[in-house]
Amino acid sequence: MPRNRQNEGFVLQKIVEGSRSFQSREFRHSVPLGIGDDAALFRSKPGHEMVLTCDWFLEGTHFLLRKHPPDAVGWKCLARAVSDIAAMGGAPRCFLLSLALPESHTGRWLGLFLGGLRRASRKFQCALVGGDTTRRNEILINVTVVGELPTGLAVRRSRAREGDLIYVSGALGGAELGLQSLRRAKGLASRNSPLLNNHLYPEPRLELGRWLAVRKLATSMMDLSDGLSSDLASLCHASGVGALLESGKIPQVQIPHDFSEHGTNPLQLALHGGDDYELLFTVPARKAKLLPKTFLGVALTAIGKITPSRKVLVVDEQGHATQLMPRGWDPFRKKL
Repeated sequence: MPRNRQNEGFVLQKIVEGSRSFQSREFRHSVPLGIGDDAALFRSKPGHEMVLTCDWFLEGTHFLLRKHPPDAVGWKCLARAVSDIAAMGGAPRCFLLSLALPESHTGRWLGLFLGGLRRASRKFQCALVGGDTTRRNEILINVTVVGELPTGLAVRRSRAREGDLIYVSGALGGAELGLQSLRRAKGLASRNSPLLNNHLYPEPRLELGRWLAVRKLATSMMDLSDGLSSDLASLCHASGVGALLESGKIPQVQIPHDFSEHGTNPLQLALHGGDDYELLFTVPARKAKLLPKTFLGVALTAIGKITPSRKVLVVDEQGHATQLMPRGWDPFRKKL
């Protein structure tokens, strides 16, 4: 398709001009050539493996232009991708940004978007080193993150074993609760609303992921992006196992009174809400005593165990077991 070279060049120049602010001084020696050439150059370390991931963030599917603040879109598009690095136990190093947007959003919206992206880049120590821009009627964002970790320490989702305990970090359902609040609000969401924080500005559990990997405590791990019911099913499928959850142990967010009056169920949010970017991981029972109750202020909670069955079951507080069907985020079934 034809490109408007003048507008594309303007957008690209705006990104290039600010690109060095995405890179910490300590990291620049690893990127001898960054954004502005045909490709970036990245120096990895001997004895380390690279971790690669990419993630789409699409207007109308993952964010609403009239509801989501531009800086939150910038923050979250990187945080989502970085969470995949955390789930492997790795450290993010740099990222590529592919951005399509209409000419009407190359001014203030783009500036605020880059501001949120820059804050996330500094927070996660992940430098922008390249990418591509083009013109399109709706906003499409793709982020590719390069990370690394010591050779042999990557934690996969395919190595859970019978008898392992199932853990989650944090409380679940906060992001979905924030999304429900955002849908109710009129106009652009407030950046300062505590109820919206988990939805707008999620923080991937990088330190926890690295700690579990380095100490070889987790047999399997993945991030909770699609919801516990869907992500646990994916982990069990990859490992060829099943799971038994105790509903009373699943950490849930507190529901404000006005939400509970409308029938919002905290357990359903925790099971199916998604978008939390907490970590789901399994630990051999003999190593469970090595886990603290909290890690850097984030609760670590055992919610069940791995079973030889291929089914995922959840037991209520009366002891009744039912099969837990994956009802989390599905891009072919759900829209924002």
